[in-house]
Amino acid sequence: MASSEDILLSAVLNLLSAFAFLVAFAILRLQPINDRVYFSKWYLKGIRASPRSSGAFMKKFVNLDCRTYIRFLNWMPAALRMPEPELIDHAGLDSAVYIRIYLLGLKIFVPIAVLSFGVLVPVNWSGKSLEHIEDLTFSTIDKLSISNVPSGSPRFWAHLVMAYIVTFWTCYVLYKEYHIITTMRLQFLASENRRPDQFTVLVRNVPPDPDESVSEHVEHFFCVNHPDHYLTHQPSNAQMYRDLSILILTCPGILQLLQLISLILMQPHP
Repeated sequence: MASSEDILLSAVLNLLSAFAFLVAFAILRLQPINDRVYFSKWYLKGIRASPRSSGAFMKKFVNLDCRTYIRFLNWMPAALRMPEPELIDHAGLDSAVYIRIYLLGLKIFVPIAVLSFGVLVPVNWSGKSLEHIEDLTFSTIDKLSISNVPSGSPRFWAHLVMAYIVTFWTCYVLYKEYHIITTMRLQFLASENRRPDQFTVLVRNVPPDPDESVSEHVEHFFCVNHPDHYLTHQPSNAQMYRDLSILILTCPGILQLLQLISLILMQPHP
């Protein structure tokens, strides 16, 4: 059975691993070579210039400013204190949802931990079932588990009731959080400029119809079943595109011919 030393060692290893990954993330985001990865939204808005556009050769790849490494974790308190609308505008919706996931873990597990320590720990500790088993080696941690409750004891009702309470609380908090995140996403999409990819649905494996082509079949289906939402469709043939790519790679003259035809078609006619 697990001892307190085993649990302590496991906790220390997990904490050290988490801190190592956090430090690695914080250091990698400071490097100019990763600037577009961690600040892509700022590049799209045009409010950030690439640090690799000027400076010495090494500074285009590695951040040599020692002062930034001293305060490399200062962004965390600022991000937690920032209001959600400002955080979404500053770093995007994903960042706000990511922080809410951590807060969701606290909302779920802190009440469960307090309730478990207040109810289950006394119930298990006072069971004294392990003490009556001969030739059994156990630790103090084992006395806190359900194995210390005698078989057929009414104490199991505490575990059953707690299981329902934990399940209900988890489902309730998840439901409320999903509702909030869904509302945030809808508000975010409503505030952005409309893009075709927000309303596009990819339909694959369309069953053949002897009386209609695939394009007609798709249009007929959506006009009948979704007349208020359907606008148009664009059929594509993945196999045709693959064959065309292979043809262009094997015959370079084909690409030049296609470019010439495109230029002729784009010229204005008198």
